[in-house]
Amino acid sequence: GGIFMLFGKEKITKEVFIDGMSCMHCATKVEKALAALNGVSDVKVDLNGKRAIVKLKKEIDDTTLKATVEDLGYTVTDIK
Repeated sequence: GGIFMLFGKEKITKEVFIDGMSCMHCATKVEKALAALNGVSDVKVDLNGKRAIVKLKKEIDDTTLKATVEDLGYTVTDIK
């Protein structure tokens, strides 16, 4: 994604650490839910690292990210 640099605005990236994702189906579910949030530009789930890397167009509250994932039945252990 070198495209983002064109806008000159700094993109915010957050790592959401998630417990309970065991398969690609889980990962896809989490990806879709996070990507649907207003302000999210990109989501990549790293199943081995038990985390989702979320690129934001604008600041999103950590509690929103946490609630979105936990609504699916997974546990958020950390957000960085």
